[in-house]
Amino acid sequence: MFIHNPLNDSELSFPILECIHIIGFTFSLGTIAVVDFRLLDWGMPHQKPSQLYQDTAAFTLVGIIVMIFSGLLLFSSDPDMYYLNVAFDLKMVFLLLAILFNYTIHRSAVLEDAGSRRAKAVGWISLGLWSAVIFGGIFLAFINEGLSLKNLLMIR
Repeated sequence: MFIHNPLNDSELSFPILECIHIIGFTFSLGTIAVVDFRLLDWGMPHQKPSQLYQDTAAFTLVGIIVMIFSGLLLFSSDPDMYYLNVAFDLKMVFLLLAILFNYTIHRSAVLEDAGSRRAKAVGWISLGLWSAVIFGGIFLAFINEGLSLKNLLMIR
């Protein structure tokens, strides 16, 4: 059964929605990266990580919400192309890990305001997880449709 998707009616609807998706991602990742850079002692030496976190929390949350809802709409335009793509599968795994990490371990380390090894490790891990989400999104266009994680790992 084929369900008609209005996103497929216009040549501009998908690219505009993709721009909204990227804007949401930029808000969330940009604000998280600012806090991570502070955890790594890269800039803003007079700001506490906890204060930066509190100042940017609303922007981060709005960005994540915009990113998720626009991503769901993008997915709805051609679900088979996405869920059969190993890059998409990995992007979703890293997105889930990044969001969980951000609101648990990352938040805990930031609120301690310590410039410890733990804080630096948390900053690096956070940047790594979000970078993996970005790479997954970029590689969606370069990985052939039909190449799933199951096929890649040769699971029968």
